Amino acid sequence: MVYKIRIILDAEEDIFRDLEIEAHNTLEEFHNAITQAFGFLGNEMASFYTCDENWKQDEEISLFDMSETGSDLRLMNETFLEDVLTEDSPKMIYVYDFLNMWTFFVELADIVEKEDGRPYPNVLFGFGELPESPPERKFESENSAFDFDDTFENYDDLDFDENWN
Repeated sequence: MVYKIRIILDAEEDIFRDLEIEAHNTLEEFHNAITQAFGFLGNEMASFYTCDENWKQDEEISLFDMSETGSDLRLMNETFLEDVLTEDSPKMIYVYDFLNMWTFFVELADIVEKEDGRPYPNVLFGFGELPESPPERKFESENSAFDFDDTFENYDDLDFDENWN
């Protein structure tokens, strides 16, 4: 089967690419198709994140395991597209270059039969030009019931000097 997927840059302007790729491809192969479709060199760290229907980020699937001890982190080269992107969970988030935080919304649009003689992955349609630098990210927390300003009445009562190790 072939997945038709729209990859949208998280920006004010409409900038997206429509790709088709075989469902059995790994996320690393999908990552390579995305970087080529948007004109990146492909030499930066990247991750996919599973998410819910409201784009709330969940599990990370990384290009490389950067931990020193080896972790339970899922890796792109071990994860198949059809295992994470389905009709029941058709959305993912893709982040390329963690210093610049190019962030994309990935959404499964259709699943079709493979056409003989057609190369995959394939860019079906592209709209908009990638800006010179990524859109500015706003890192905001969700509202919390915990109010840090009301935590302590008087900070002098905490005796930091006496209890400092």
